[in-house]
Amino acid sequence: MTGSSKIPDGEGRLHAPAPNEHHSFIVQAAESSPTDHPSETHLHRNLNNRHIQLIAIGGAIGTGLFLGSGKAIRAAGPSIIVSYLIIGTMLYFVVRAMGELLMYNLNYKSFQDFTADLIGPWAGFFLGWTYWLCWIVTGMAELIGITTYWNFWVKNEGLSTLLAAVTLFLLLCLNLLTVRMFGELEFWFALIKIIAITSLIVLAIVLVAIKFQSPSGSTASIANLWNRGGFMPNGWSGFFAGFQMAAFAFVGIELIGTTAAETRDPEKTLPRAISAVPARILIFYVGALLAIMTVVPWDEVRADSSPFVQVLGLVGFAGAASVMNFVVLTSAASSSNSGIYSISRMLFGLAHKHMAPRLFGRLSKNGVPRWGLVVTVLVLSTALLLAASESFVEAFTLVTTISSVLFIFVWSMIVISYMKYRKVVPAAHAASKYPMPGGRGMCWAILVFFVFILVLLAQEADTARALAFTPIWFIILGIGWFFDRHHTTHDDVGTDDAHSKGDS
Repeated sequence: MTGSSKIPDGEGRLHAPAPNEHHSFIVQAAESSPTDHPSETHLHRNLNNRHIQLIAIGGAIGTGLFLGSGKAIRAAGPSIIVSYLIIGTMLYFVVRAMGELLMYNLNYKSFQDFTADLIGPWAGFFLGWTYWLCWIVTGMAELIGITTYWNFWVKNEGLSTLLAAVTLFLLLCLNLLTVRMFGELEFWFALIKIIAITSLIVLAIVLVAIKFQSPSGSTASIANLWNRGGFMPNGWSGFFAGFQMAAFAFVGIELIGTTAAETRDPEKTLPRAISAVPARILIFYVGALLAIMTVVPWDEVRADSSPFVQVLGLVGFAGAASVMNFVVLTSAASSSNSGIYSISRMLFGLAHKHMAPRLFGRLSKNGVPRWGLVVTVLVLSTALLLAASESFVEAFTLVTTISSVLFIFVWSMIVISYMKYRKVVPAAHAASKYPMPGGRGMCWAILVFFVFILVLLAQEADTARALAFTPIWFIILGIGWFFDRHHTTHDDVGTDDAHSKGDS
């Protein structure tokens, strides 16, 4: 149906749109079967502006920043700041493209919907299942992080892994309650991150002002950004090597696109959250990295632990280091929570297109996709045991690289969907209240940049190993689509706007 100039009428038949008719390509929700209760088939709009704003922050601030930035700093030195700025800028335009598409048709529950609608069902199948794997792999990285953070206190890897599993089980229990509970969890998790990073930045300013000297003999100073071998101490090769972890730090920036069906007043709430992305990148990414490297010179930052914890530990605040370890622990739990939420909703959308088992398309009495949540956590639990068998650095590098490659595919499909939208319905773009800046030229620039990132990943031995695994996934998806392509349908369920003002 993609690319056709025809649209469905009220009974699902295609007809040519009237000259001035503002049309949509998505097939409207079919009537539920008589045995379906609305609470069992419709997602509820119970996430308000307060939740969405903090989800937009929390989804993109996790282990990639709190833990992975240590490896990135060691690879690139102070120039890692530029890497974060470049990637953050590109991804801002990706979410702007996503925002315009979600505003174009509020029946879209996520970016998987508009990809299936605009490019074709096969694209929705590939994107939906890839996004599922994205968060499975990212969840592994977050759980590795949680294990590391627990080990900071218990000093026992076996017990730390068990505590990580317990943390995952608690998140499952809370997600099974209501979607509003997820929103509340993310609100408070994100608030902890905001307070922690802001406090770290303020502390760094104070330490630089008083020229604090750490036990290692280094002095807190802005000059640490260039007096340890220069701004690019490891040259261009080191600068480019930092892109892998920098890319992983931004996974989840598109998370807001999976909340569309459960957001109250999405026409106002979603654009407001997306428009704040640049300021958040400057404060929470660039600001945090600057704070770390002015207090602790880049060559003293350890790659196998959180630089946030190192900063407070090296300046002699042992108690504060424990507090920061708690913060990064909750941050990793937050990202795991986001992943559990997002892929359960993605499975829900896939099930209603007959691209996944129907079991995943059923909601509990509380309005949550119960089986999608349970199966996701079971898979993550198994993955945690497999990841625990490797060394921390090897396991973390492997899963973060795979995650980065898969997310690049997801982000690329969002951009390609936007380009198709601009080609097929130019009038809708012209009338858009939230148009993406830069247009097609920016889209091509983003896609070229993503290819550049993949080439960089192929240059390093550890990341090239992980990169080699990813084609296997797309071969599996191709086989799955070959057998499933005749069974897929357009989404047969919408959102339950009748419940838009109620609590689940």
